[in-house]
Amino acid sequence: MTILRIPAPAIAILLALGTGQSCAFASHNIARNTQTHRSLQRPSSHKSIDLQNFENTRSSAAALQLRAGASSSATIPPPPPASSLSLIKFYFPCLALWISGPLLSLVDTSFIGLSAKAGAVGAAGSAAQLAALGPATTFIDGSLYLFAFLNVATTNLYASALAKGAIDNTTNKSNKSGVEEKPGEGVVRTAAKTSLYSGIGLMFFLLAVARPLIALYIGEEAAASPGLLDAAHEYVKIRALSMPTSLLGGVLQAALLGAKDSVTPLVSILYSTIVNVSGDYLLVNKFHMGLKGAAIATLCAQLAGTVAMIPAARKRLLSKGSSLGLLPRWMTNRPPDEITARTFLKFAAPVLTLILGKISAFGFMTNAAAGLPGQPATLAAHQIALSLFFFASPFLEVISQIAQAFLPTYTVLPKEERGRKADVAEWQAASEKFVFRLEKVGLAVGAFIASVVGSIVAFAPGIVTKDAGVQAAAKPLALILAAGVSLTAPVAVSEGALIARKELTYLAGVYFISTALLPPVLRRIRSGGGPVSQVWICFALFQLFRSSCFLGRILATRGKKDTEKEV
Repeated sequence: MTILRIPAPAIAILLALGTGQSCAFASHNIARNTQTHRSLQRPSSHKSIDLQNFENTRSSAAALQLRAGASSSATIPPPPPASSLSLIKFYFPCLALWISGPLLSLVDTSFIGLSAKAGAVGAAGSAAQLAALGPATTFIDGSLYLFAFLNVATTNLYASALAKGAIDNTTNKSNKSGVEEKPGEGVVRTAAKTSLYSGIGLMFFLLAVARPLIALYIGEEAAASPGLLDAAHEYVKIRALSMPTSLLGGVLQAALLGAKDSVTPLVSILYSTIVNVSGDYLLVNKFHMGLKGAAIATLCAQLAGTVAMIPAARKRLLSKGSSLGLLPRWMTNRPPDEITARTFLKFAAPVLTLILGKISAFGFMTNAAAGLPGQPATLAAHQIALSLFFFASPFLEVISQIAQAFLPTYTVLPKEERGRKADVAEWQAASEKFVFRLEKVGLAVGAFIASVVGSIVAFAPGIVTKDAGVQAAAKPLALILAAGVSLTAPVAVSEGALIARKELTYLAGVYFISTALLPPVLRRIRSGGGPVSQVWICFALFQLFRSSCFLGRILATRGKKDTEKEV
């Protein structure tokens, strides 16, 4: 990954702007700073300051601010705000990590909707296959999303290991073969092993109980539709075979992201997309294998993405001679790593509370849509809206990840340094400024992506289905879907900020209340036989409630101390 380097004179101007000083004041100090900078360089080379390390190292940032003309008071100033470039470089690798699963499901939805003959009767029809694809993809994507805490743990633990190695200047330790290992290798091995074993367990679980769970999920009326339950079950069985490699690929992507490698995850997603599109074209369009062909294409895509990433990840994350540690230790006689599976499980409780709340909401919605009249077109329209929402939400969830990654810089105060202490109010103001900066970005991104998915449903439903009945059932959902996506922006950003501030109890309470209120309302919609648009109106109100609670919490705590004790 290319690292941007900026000479010291330019940093003087940037720091002056970041701390509220004028460019004239900064230029007044450029000559003195440039002379000092040059005197510290070796005559044979010109060294620039690493912007990423400058942003991530508080003490260096404070020293550079003083050198650039910052205040020399008795307080330690907060770090300068993250540059737009650094946020963009963080955003897109995270987006690739989040969007891969929903993208594969959306590709399947499009090919299934476009392959069958419009108006065909029975299980071979486009509407029937789309209706079966809805609960099937919900099971698969929900299962993968349930284990997203492994990715969160991997990124945090691996980045911390790298930072600790850099700060402590620790030498690489030697493994049992006498080969030196890089910092963080234990994190990678534990994450890879935990994800692989979790994926194997998830695979057997889906193979064993998928059919009765799908039948319970969609209800008796939808399950009685000819071929719907069989088609959905077959899709889940095939996709379940990819669970081990899917979870393994997820944690490898997360570790690469912690290592600031943005290229390898993107290349892996590119491989997956090419294989999936090609496979769907051949198996679904040419060989007319329907849902079975779509599932096989997606299975091959996920395998290809992980296989393509493993060699590059080993080279980037591990030293020569080290392995991912996928085999049990009793088979390799390898000593235990410093990071154990128990460390990862510590992340599970708070994160799983939020994840389960989100998954259950979509499950209740699909259950309600499956019980409405007009099947299978009603459930097919719901599936189109749901797939588009799953496609849009990663663009907003990534901003939540940015908040979790960057906000702790302001909430954890540094130790006293040369008689100077951090001004809590000043650090709090910097934290709040960063949060509201992300809120503005989230609203802009949310409005854009909402207009895109809403326009697809309203003006171009032929992109995802040729069935006229499904198109007619989906069009009323356009505006409501756009509203739900727009409201997801403040939910995602505020949720990330509250997680970074460790307000997990409040978050869990909001999710518990909202999730408890949603099913009774959806049951009334189902029993009343209302249109599927009422299901999505209920979801939009669900998002409005959560966004109001989360934003209200941030505004209510504005100006109050949310910083942690000195470290």
